[in-house]
Amino acid sequence: MSEINELNVDPAAAAAASQPSPKRPPSLFARVLGVFVSAALIGVGGAYSLGVIGASASGAATKTTTVSQTAPLSAVPQSASATSGAALDAQGLAAKVDPAIVDVNTIFVSGNASGQAAGTGIILTSNGEVLTNNHVVEGATSISVQIHGRPGSYAAQVLGVDPTADVALIQVENVSGLPTATLADSSTVTVGEPVAAIGNAGGVGGTPSLNTGAVVALDQSITAAGGATPEHLTNLIESNAVIAPGDSGGPLVNAAGQVIGMTTAGQSSSRSSASAIGFAIPTDRALPIVNQVRAGQASSTVILGQVGYLGVRVTDLSSALARQLGLAAGVGALVTGVINGSPAAAAGLGRYAVITRVAGSTVTSAGALGDVLHGYKPGDQVQLTWLDPSGASHVTMVTLTTGPAI
Repeated sequence: MSEINELNVDPAAAAAASQPSPKRPPSLFARVLGVFVSAALIGVGGAYSLGVIGASASGAATKTTTVSQTAPLSAVPQSASATSGAALDAQGLAAKVDPAIVDVNTIFVSGNASGQAAGTGIILTSNGEVLTNNHVVEGATSISVQIHGRPGSYAAQVLGVDPTADVALIQVENVSGLPTATLADSSTVTVGEPVAAIGNAGGVGGTPSLNTGAVVALDQSITAAGGATPEHLTNLIESNAVIAPGDSGGPLVNAAGQVIGMTTAGQSSSRSSASAIGFAIPTDRALPIVNQVRAGQASSTVILGQVGYLGVRVTDLSSALARQLGLAAGVGALVTGVINGSPAAAAGLGRYAVITRVAGSTVTSAGALGDVLHGYKPGDQVQLTWLDPSGASHVTMVTLTTGPAI
């Protein structure tokens, strides 16, 4: 498994991501996240340290949106012209694909600090269902979309996400008659096949960037850091089409303009630099998740709509860390920060509190906390058990709210 270490990530998350690769020598990678601008927060797009660090988090929406269509979407066979090896017609591809690409812009708020990020999305339905990466919308307090050829921007809400696959489906509000992308069967993609990566490079909006290349390898596995927790992604398409921050969620297309994958990560030694090595989630991996969300079927990995928000930053508590901090607790989710005005703040949690149980479920790590909270919605009341730094135990009922993450 390759290493992908996001610059400026939480040290605990970075440590968890550093696993040697059995396939190729480890090297320095950076996720191709949306461009992130903030005076008080760090990261390169998606959520970073706004909610639970170390727990998978869905992008928060300000209200629940219901999918109006449940008929499954399907991929078409790859066109014969896509695999012929002929040179790509960049201008023709842009004319065909650009109308079905959107800019995804997000806002993050934590206390008095705020930030903005930008990524890319792929229009799947004429009424505004858009495929993008989970890490593009993860932790967002609001999402807006710019549609090429239409003025202004449109509000969007999260319909569902699968953080383990880095897939999200969002709904653009008050739109109809949109052009849609053509998704192709990625199981027939071959090494050497010409491709193009299209997206909102640099987060600047306007005409999407387009860079051509070829498929370098298939069925690749990586560990990508930079979101709420390191993501172990598999079955990826690797290409040498140049990608840049802001391209996340954008399509990898074949010579016929059919989408065979969605950009998720790239190799780079700088969070602001382009990468000649990119990884894309195959359509055959993303589409079943999309259809599961559209059918309203939650699972252990697929989260529908909003989840309840507690308002803490946490990391795993190891015995060594407990000794270093002089904590009585030896296992649990260690609170490294509490968001002002959050349910956690109202319950009295502070820095170095250790959450050990939620509603009767034992919490042994930051990830376990996220897993438990994913089962609750805003407005749900849960019993929280935690230890303060002195080791004193507290049991508090908290009412979860809406927020940027968990």
